[in-house]
Amino acid sequence: DLNDASSKGIYKGIVIGSSGTIMFDIANNGTSITALMVIDGTTVNLASSVSWVAGQPYISPFTGTLNGSPVSITFSVDINGQNPTVTASSIPGHPNAVFTVVKELSNALVECFEGNYSTSEPATGTFNIMLSRSLGLWSGTARETGSTSTDDVDGTIVNNKLIDSSNGVEVGTLNLDVITGTFTDSNGSTVTINGQRTL
Repeated sequence: DLNDASSKGIYKGIVIGSSGTIMFDIANNGTSITALMVIDGTTVNLASSVSWVAGQPYISPFTGTLNGSPVSITFSVDINGQNPTVTASSIPGHPNAVFTVVKELSNALVECFEGNYSTSEPATGTFNIMLSRSLGLWSGTARETGSTSTDDVDGTIVNNKLIDSSNGVEVGTLNLDVITGTFTDSNGSTVTINGQRTL
């Protein structure tokens, strides 16, 4: 697919800081450049005024409104479609939002799951996951309730099991559009996760 090695294409991501998903369409089927964010169940349509130019990286603020207040999210991606990143964001009511974005390839549909976790400590938090079934890869971001910092985790999918690449622990099972799991973390706490596909 021509867009696979270009800055053109579809980029999908997860948002932590509350919880949500984002999708950028960088001239995927023509010249239209838009983004769609859903945060805490509210849909925000975002637009860019920067045109896509062949042979250039793509960097632009995307703007819209959330509950009547302005939203701005700046997206950047390399000339070859690598390193998609949200470099800045201003979202009313979500001051510490963290974005994780990946490029969707012609042979690798990206799915985004929003969920939560609880531990025997006790602690609770948000746990959002992106995955590609065809590539057998997943990555996730977690944030404890009340915290402003996040933890990143990633791994492989083997027989619908999500395996943590850092320690080989099976953190969950993928069943259609749901992820569930219970595992023991490095502190000896029992962690339970639940996620639902939302994008």
